[in-house]
Amino acid sequence: MATETNLEKLQRLLRDMFQFDCADLGFSLRRSSAITGEHPQHIRLLETLNIFAVRANYMAQFREYLEREGVEVEGCVEMPLAIRPNRDFLGKGLLVPRLPQGRCFAAECDILLAPDRAARVTVDMSLKVESMRSTAGGVAAVAMRAGQQQIIPPESLDLVDWEAVYVNLLEFKEEKGFSNLVIQPDTPRKVLAQTEPCLYTLIADESVVRPRSFADIAILREAVLAILRKYVEKYYRACQERWDSANMVYGRLAADDPNFQDYRLQIPRSEAELIAAVKKLIDEGKRIYETETRELPNIHFDRHLYQPLLVERGDRVRSEPQGLKPSEERFVRDVREYVRQEAGGSLAAKEIFLLRNLSRGKGIGFFENEGFYPDFILWIKEGEAQRIVFVEPHGMRMEKAYWTSDKARLHERLADLSKTWAARAGLKDVVMDSFIISATPFDTLRDYYGDGNWSKQQFAEAHIFFFEGTSNYDYMAKLFG
Repeated sequence: MATETNLEKLQRLLRDMFQFDCADLGFSLRRSSAITGEHPQHIRLLETLNIFAVRANYMAQFREYLEREGVEVEGCVEMPLAIRPNRDFLGKGLLVPRLPQGRCFAAECDILLAPDRAARVTVDMSLKVESMRSTAGGVAAVAMRAGQQQIIPPESLDLVDWEAVYVNLLEFKEEKGFSNLVIQPDTPRKVLAQTEPCLYTLIADESVVRPRSFADIAILREAVLAILRKYVEKYYRACQERWDSANMVYGRLAADDPNFQDYRLQIPRSEAELIAAVKKLIDEGKRIYETETRELPNIHFDRHLYQPLLVERGDRVRSEPQGLKPSEERFVRDVREYVRQEAGGSLAAKEIFLLRNLSRGKGIGFFENEGFYPDFILWIKEGEAQRIVFVEPHGMRMEKAYWTSDKARLHERLADLSKTWAARAGLKDVVMDSFIISATPFDTLRDYYGDGNWSKQQFAEAHIFFFEGTSNYDYMAKLFG
């Protein structure tokens, strides 16, 4: 008797379950909704495709297969959007602190791996499930995960082969090019054993940190290595950024500054009309740089050093760099309004320039215990003198106490740093300052900041202002004053 083929098996199963013959429909491969006539009761359930896979990259491969076959897979359309720096403004001699050419952290500074709260890392080893389902617009992907925050207990650390971990980290630092980093054999365990503060967050199942078999011990080792590799890299970057900030000098802002970065837009494929509108706007090459647009939300401020300046508007349009958050957008609008109002008054003899400061790796950061990249750089220029102000508008409800916050106390450091950097560059009449603009209202913040009794004047003395403008309190006047 001939062996039954897979197709014949499927036909037999279908006949048994639904009492119909596939051949009767001509093997059209169409779903029942596309064929007239009566259909078996549960045929729609059968027509639902379920894919289960163990390999982590299988869903990505399956998505690529669907795209090759012409099935629309939900995702994003990417589009570039070039910024246009203001060349006239760049000729004004605006100063920024940057590392001078020729200086090299790797060649000039040796560092020793040690526990450091600034290098705290998060590793997610939770179970992840990705599903894909058909929709009217194509195929939609849904991701789910399960896991809890875990701490590796001392008894589990005893099960780790620390010699193998140490060798692995030495190989890792060589791969990364961290030639000036020294790792002592006992340091990896010290990093994981420290609890005050704990230097990592691990999201995983409890079996990962409390192994019950030899196989589980192998998974524990992978968790340990994942944490330590990430920690080593973050520790190295933190040390490098501290060294950079300590060796900066003033230099003239130029169009090749890393803060001038073109956008990459991402729009869901399902937003066909929006994609067409944004593409048309970009192709026009004019309106997005001269005014505020509905298709691609932005704020137009003619004293900003480049255009456009995008703002966040949910998930319909995402960008890299990200658009301005609500508190950042409000700050730019307030600056724009104040500059317009005071153009013939308090700012008549001054020139104002604003630049969004990007985050790690591109913007200007300051480091002591923790890294801090203020959101904006504001220049107030009068003749050859210029005041460089770093501004951070954000909510303060979760902020640390003033005396423990590098972010809040940055203005104290800048008073000395500005003198040091000016002396290195042989400059005079250059000062730096910093402020936080609290999106958390004064009546809310004062209850738990400081000793709970700070007045607005005390906040102002700490260089913390509020988004308020009254006859008795105008944070913009204080900022520019």
